[in-house]
Amino acid sequence: MSGNSLVLPIVLWGRMAPTHCISSLLVMDDFSTIITGCHDGQICLWDMTPELEICPRAMLFGHTASITCLSKASACSDKQYIVSASESGEMCLWDVNDGRCIEFTKLACAHTGIQFYQFTIGTEREGRLLCNGHYPEILVVDATSLEVLYSLVSKISPDWISSMSIIRSHRTQEDTVVAVSVTGILKVWIITAEDLDPVFEEESKPIYCQGCQSISFCTFTQSSLLVVCSKYWRVFDAGDYSLLCSVPSDNDQAWTGGEFIAADKVIIWTEDGCSYIYKLPASCLPASEHFRSDVGKTKEGSIPPLVYSIAERSDKQLLICPPVTRFFFGRREPFHKLLIQGDSAGRMSLWSIPDTSPLQPLSTASELQVSSTISLQEAFDKLTPVSSGIIDQLSVLPGKEEPIKVTASVYIPSQGRLVCGREDGSIILVPATQTAIVQLLQGEHMLRRGWPPHRTLRGHRNKVTCVLYPYQISPRYDQRSLVSGGVDFSVIVWDIFTGEMKHIFCVHGGEITQLIVPPENCSTRVQHCVCSVASDHSVGLLSLRERKCIMLASRHLFPIQVIKWRPADDYLVVGCSDGSVYVWQMDTGALDRCVMGITAIEILNACDELAPATVDALSHSAVNLKQAMTRRSLAALKNMAQHKLQTLATNLLAADNADKGNLPKYSHNALVVQAMKTNLTDPDMHVLFFDVEAVIIQLLTEEAQRPSPTLVSPETLQKSQAGADKGGSFLANKIFKQVKETMKETIKEHLLDEDEEEEEEMRRREEKSKSLSLLEYNLTMDTAKLFMSCLHAWGLNEQLDGICLERLGMLRPHCPISFGLISRGGHMSLMLPTFKESLLRQLSLATGRKLMLSDIVGKGTYGLSRAVTTQHLLSVISLANTLMGMTNATFVGEHMKKAPARPPRPGGTPETPRRTPATPPQPSNPALQAQIKQGWSQLAAMHCVMLPDLLGLDKFRPPLLEMLARRWQDRCLEVTHTYTHAE
Repeated sequence: MSGNSLVLPIVLWGRMAPTHCISSLLVMDDFSTIITGCHDGQICLWDMTPELEICPRAMLFGHTASITCLSKASACSDKQYIVSASESGEMCLWDVNDGRCIEFTKLACAHTGIQFYQFTIGTEREGRLLCNGHYPEILVVDATSLEVLYSLVSKISPDWISSMSIIRSHRTQEDTVVAVSVTGILKVWIITAEDLDPVFEEESKPIYCQGCQSISFCTFTQSSLLVVCSKYWRVFDAGDYSLLCSVPSDNDQAWTGGEFIAADKVIIWTEDGCSYIYKLPASCLPASEHFRSDVGKTKEGSIPPLVYSIAERSDKQLLICPPVTRFFFGRREPFHKLLIQGDSAGRMSLWSIPDTSPLQPLSTASELQVSSTISLQEAFDKLTPVSSGIIDQLSVLPGKEEPIKVTASVYIPSQGRLVCGREDGSIILVPATQTAIVQLLQGEHMLRRGWPPHRTLRGHRNKVTCVLYPYQISPRYDQRSLVSGGVDFSVIVWDIFTGEMKHIFCVHGGEITQLIVPPENCSTRVQHCVCSVASDHSVGLLSLRERKCIMLASRHLFPIQVIKWRPADDYLVVGCSDGSVYVWQMDTGALDRCVMGITAIEILNACDELAPATVDALSHSAVNLKQAMTRRSLAALKNMAQHKLQTLATNLLAADNADKGNLPKYSHNALVVQAMKTNLTDPDMHVLFFDVEAVIIQLLTEEAQRPSPTLVSPETLQKSQAGADKGGSFLANKIFKQVKETMKETIKEHLLDEDEEEEEEMRRREEKSKSLSLLEYNLTMDTAKLFMSCLHAWGLNEQLDGICLERLGMLRPHCPISFGLISRGGHMSLMLPTFKESLLRQLSLATGRKLMLSDIVGKGTYGLSRAVTTQHLLSVISLANTLMGMTNATFVGEHMKKAPARPPRPGGTPETPRRTPATPPQPSNPALQAQIKQGWSQLAAMHCVMLPDLLGLDKFRPPLLEMLARRWQDRCLEVTHTYTHAE
């Protein structure tokens, strides 16, 4: 898939929610969205209602390490941007509304805290991000480009900053940054809008607060600072930073943070998830006559009165890591004061803090009840119908509610097959499009048990941990070989066509964790091996040709984290979790050296690591249109958008590229199924990536190969051949010729002589005769059918829906489909299956009436976000235009064609004969052909022109102008000239 391809993901989550061990959280200013980051690197978006109900909406993928901090990155309400940072130094700027990654970068340092700071220069407002972390300064970063502008540097005792707070000045243009270092030194910087050079601190004062957890400024009085350390919390005067009061922790509790919730109250929370609200002593209150009465006293003060205690949960279940607690208050409607907590089980809990204290004095603090709580798994469990997995219809055993979990997967695009290893040790081979149709769409297949036809491989005694199809990565391997590893310590080689078990390797003493293909330039013997990694810290080279282990490296003392190669020196390099690196000779199996420290890092950096065979080019290259957008009026561009949407969709047909001979650019798979998991302990979820332009090219190529069904007599056949190059299929024929020539060249390169070619052909025929005929079907048409059925806005035009079902052969979805969005750098947002609850609530509020689930099936996704609408409209219009120009472009009977008979019931019970409807006759006359073309034309017209009116402006998110302009700039010559003149 090229970087500029139009790729749309659809995700099948399964019934188990992804692991989400929360490491940081943030609430947007309008109190409608909560953002949580987790230790596995994902970010979850939760919608929150004014009644404080929480519902997870989407998950963002892009970070490769634990999320350390989150911050808002814009002050205006129309652009809800956030920034996230991870342990590996990654920073991402996200649009919360649709999950797009706007910008990303990677620094050499890791942030542990980020605060947004906005200032005004003339009439322009600019945003900055103040970042602290594992480095001895505070970095000031541009909130739009994520570029480091300058630093706040320490002259005296430079050290890592534990926590910081920004004190805004309403009288001058100078604001103050107050921070505490890890050694307990308070530092003060003055920042202005004109700063571009390093800024040195104005003050550096020891306050003896080692291990500072948080520092916060009292916005109610503008005169106090709260510093929370693990063993005590203290209040300081914000004027001269003198100590006003100090409160020790009780019962060995470890404080982890705190905030002012009123002029006279603070809330402090602990490591075990409990929170306490204290009323401050009079010495801390500027309005009191006793203010600053205890200044200078070094002894710990008396514990102030406890107003409320907030327990984390009633059951106190064991958590993997401490929960994350934060306090937020609304700066505009709604003016809630919320304490929010997220834990390692993916649970969100929130408490609404009352403004008033209990009237009567209490001997013990009253306990505040939780206002709302929900976990990701609870949200999944409430779904009706349940969220489906990729092969659920084949995995639910009689008498059991939960399907067998899929634990390892690989998709083989050349065969259209999906291979799924399961937790019971079995491996299922299934046609990918067919099993996706069963999960997502309604139709005749719902009446068939065990549909689609599949094959089960049994050999592992327990969970399958990894599956590899080596031929997909390199043609040097036998295309019949499928390799799998399991927790039973074994690696099994299968014949993928016959389902036969060819060999079992039992050389490891732990479960298999990875199967890797060595690089092309290894020795001849190693080239036919697969590298296996096991949990007993061993690495093996297993020869598929010799069927024996040629090397077993098992002296590693710690878990293996990375495998790298140095083929020129015959070295296999193993990196372990303790930082050690082992260098092995592959041919002899001898340990060459073991090193640690800097030398180990240098060795790893010197190796060329083989990239995994995954979808590695899903990123969209984004063109910076900022200058063009500012120099050309939005009104003119919007007017252009109305007139050119149809043109744009047509341009996606790749006609220009075919004429220029750029066909290899589109030599991608129309469909790729990628297994994903947020944590190693999770079962696989599956994402279907549809490359729209690849679907179009494959449709046109097959159109050129297919003889027209209307040509039934020798006379008409002869006439058609004479005028073949005059019709609309000229482009398709040209594309097909290029594909055919490319295939011939490839065959010439790979085959040595004619004898080998004949021998290969004989072997393929023999294989085909005994191969596993899962299903005879057209993969390209089935992919287009699945995609169009998911994209069509069902329910807006009953007459058109009938045409789509009966004449075009499309299928209606079961329930709203979880789409995704790929943005810059391959960053991706995927809708959780619970998004429909948020969407229903949002649309019900917009329309003023309660909507049902059936009201949003098919058409609801056009009310999600402008970016999603743009991608979907481009896809559905361009595909409809392609199918309109084809012959016999109908899906009627496509997915059930040539289906084998229904298998007998288990146990030998004879199957009751059931009448199956006859397959509709394929169109073979001009009248039916015209009806099909008209159907596609109506579908394209509805999405291109009538969708806003039919859906209603309150339920429709219009296309994003900048996304349309980017594709125009790349595809359309006229618009390219327009932008050239505008600049």
